[in-house]
Amino acid sequence: MLEPIKSVLGKGSSVRFDFTYSVWWNILLISVGATISSIAVKSLAVPHEFLAGGVFGLASLLYYKSGILSPGWLYLVLNIPLFVFAWIKVSRRFFWYSLYATMATTAAYELIDLPMTVHNHLYAAVACGALMGFGAGMVLRSLGSNGGLDVLAVYLFQRFNIGIGKVYIIFNGVLFGLSIFELSLDTIIASLILVFISSTVVEQTLSMFNQRKVVLIISDHVEMISHDILHEMKQSATFIKGQGAYLREDKNILMTVVNNIQLKKLEEIAFRHDERVLFIVENTFSVIGSSFSRRKVY
Repeated sequence: MLEPIKSVLGKGSSVRFDFTYSVWWNILLISVGATISSIAVKSLAVPHEFLAGGVFGLASLLYYKSGILSPGWLYLVLNIPLFVFAWIKVSRRFFWYSLYATMATTAAYELIDLPMTVHNHLYAAVACGALMGFGAGMVLRSLGSNGGLDVLAVYLFQRFNIGIGKVYIIFNGVLFGLSIFELSLDTIIASLILVFISSTVVEQTLSMFNQRKVVLIISDHVEMISHDILHEMKQSATFIKGQGAYLREDKNILMTVVNNIQLKKLEEIAFRHDERVLFIVENTFSVIGSSFSRRKVY
């Protein structure tokens, strides 16, 4: 939808197209992400009997040992109680998007056949982890999830601020513990590598285009520095009241949030006015509100 943005500290009014909550954008993210993840599992994980982690990993383990149904269909069956939970505890929108993601994953697994001839266990684990992580990350950028363990992980994060990664560590710890009696040690180690790479790539995919830098500028010339930030960079900034610990003099600390591209320009402005300026940069991932990202509500 089109939303007017009021002028905020150096940012003129403008109009942006906020597509984050649009149905077509979420469906696109889920469709592409689910397809990539399914191809990774079918073409690399299953031929090498890897455990992909999560509910799909559990479905794969059941398939390796029982042969009943395929991992795609087992994944769908195992998701049924989790989707009942999502309907009751999270939201209807989250339920429908996550249900679509699960169905898209199952459909892509059953319909798409894209063989990848990778004979080396390690190479296959690395490639599978990278593809799975990127696909899962794309889905998690939407207002839904990949289904499976994501449903429980998102609920625990929203309700109790328990990190999604911690939920996966506990579940996968139990899963890999059970697999010790069923799979070879080489396969288990390769699966651990796969899961580690997948988790890392998921985090990178989620932070893509969202990384910001919080910058604190301490100087006797913050008024001039802030003037150039507002007018040259068209960037907002905030004064924080501070006091020097030694002389007990009151002074303003300038705080602003920029992306990686803007950082060097900001540094140039600060040191142009004060060669002895204290320029503090902190990495941050979640910056929501104002003219930044809109708060994500499932």
